[in-house]
This record gives sequence, C-alpha cells and structure tokens, in this order.
Amino acid sequence: MSLLEEIEELESAEDFLQYFELAYDPSVVHVNRLHILQRFHDYLAQAADKMPENDEALGAVYKQLLLRAYNDFVESDAQTEKVFKVFKMGESQTVFVPLGDIRL
Repeated sequence: MSLLEEIEELESAEDFLQYFELAYDPSVVHVNRLHILQRFHDYLAQAADKMPENDEALGAVYKQLLLRAYNDFVESDAQTEKVFKVFKMGESQTVFVPLGDIRL
C-alpha cells in the first residue's frame, strides 16, 4: 500500500501521531484532537503544490507538518490558535435595530 492509502485508514489524532511515530502528551491531544487534525489539514493544503512524489519523502513532509500542528497546541490553546471559524468570529457584535422596527 502507498502512504496515502495507509493514512486513509487512520481515524484519530492519536492514530496519526502513532503512525508517524511522534511522541505526544495524551492530555494535549485529548483536549485538542480536532484542532490538531484541522491544523494538519491546513498545513497540508498550504504545501500541496510542493509535495514530493515518492512515499518516503512524502512521509517525512507529512510527519514534519503533523508535528508542527501538534506543537501549535502544546505551546498554545484552541482559542488562541483560532483554527475553526467559531474562534475567528471575534468579539460579540453590536447590531443597531431602529425603534420603529420593534413591534410589541
């Protein structure tokens, strides 16, 4: 099986970290697993046009990007990293509703 076929079988952040033989703190992954996977996906998308073709080199790039995604959450947290849209929305917004639009 090719690298891409093998990783299609992986389901969790722990699966990916174990597959690429990366040491990790389970408590970090437990709290941030979806954020880590999304950040990994984002890094892969950014590097898509520079990916090597052979599996060994590709695996090295994937491993490096996964480690980078994991480390983002070792050193920070989900709210600071703002991986998902809900965190990017910012502070609450004030909306003006004219008094004439309010009906009792």
